Amino acid sequence: MKSKATQVNCFQCAYFYTTWEPAHPRGCRGYGFKTKSMPSAVVRQSSGHPCLKFVEKRKGPTSC
Repeated sequence: MKSKATQVNCFQCAYFYTTWEPAHPRGCRGYGFKTKSMPSAVVRQSSGHPCLKFVEKRKGPTSC
C-alpha cells in the first residue's frame, strides 16, 4: 500500500506542465521529459525513490 507521505502530487509542483502532444500530455521541467502518465510516477518507477525535484507552486492572490 502506498503511503500518503511519499506520494508527490505533480499538479501542485512548479515544474509540472501540460503539453500539446496527445501521446505525451504531461511534462516535468525539473527533469526535462514528457510522458503519458504522471511524471512523479515515472520518476518513482525509474529510480525507486519519490521525486526529489518537487517544488510547491507559489500561490498568487485570490480575488473575491
